[in-house]
Amino acid sequence: MIYFIGAGPGDPELITVKAMNILKKADAVLYTGSLVPKEVLSWCKDDALIVDSQGMKYPEIFEFLSKHKDKIVARVHTGDPSIYSTIAKQIEYLNEQNIKYSVIPGITAAFGAAASLGIEYTIPGVSQTIILTRVEGKTPNPEKLENILACKNSSLAFYLSILLLNKLKKKALELDYSPDTPCWVVEKATWKEEKIYKGTISDIQNKVSHIKGVALILFGEYLNQKETEESHLYVKPLIKELGINKC
Repeated sequence: MIYFIGAGPGDPELITVKAMNILKKADAVLYTGSLVPKEVLSWCKDDALIVDSQGMKYPEIFEFLSKHKDKIVARVHTGDPSIYSTIAKQIEYLNEQNIKYSVIPGITAAFGAAASLGIEYTIPGVSQTIILTRVEGKTPNPEKLENILACKNSSLAFYLSILLLNKLKKKALELDYSPDTPCWVVEKATWKEEKIYKGTISDIQNKVSHIKGVALILFGEYLNQKETEESHLYVKPLIKELGINKC
């Protein structure tokens, strides 16, 4: 069985118990070395074959999975396997070869960053929609950036885009976003080296121009964390129970 494992955003303790148990009994482990913390591998057996997939192309990855298909294989990805992990291509190959697989979810960077910041993405009256996306770079986006930014009442989180921040800024200002719209960057969310930078779409670039590696961009009014409407679920029953008359 091939197990696709989400290792979480960085903190090794954020991996699931199920994923940890698979790692403990895996015979072969293929992990994304540039992104998965080495501490995650400490749960592996002493005699497990552990290989870093950094620099490997699809044919090499497919060969590894096929070669060890009769063993317990842990294919370890950063964050959650369903987001920017390329598992679709790997699963397509496994289906073609009739090789069994299972996917174990993990915590994606957007949720790790939210925990570090102590924020909520769904603020009543401000945003009830989360968009996880990226600014178009070498890999083309079917969704145009202007269409994504047109969703002004959504909570936006941009992956893999720190080197394209100027493009995001330019397009946002063209679409009449206020220069004071909050824009925050979380570098290496939940890692020991995590750093948080808070600013606006007009000044955040100056604060993070040194970042070349892993970082998440959060953008939108939701970062103010101010409800503009009362929560029907939590507030109104309390008002009724206490007999408070609203003016």
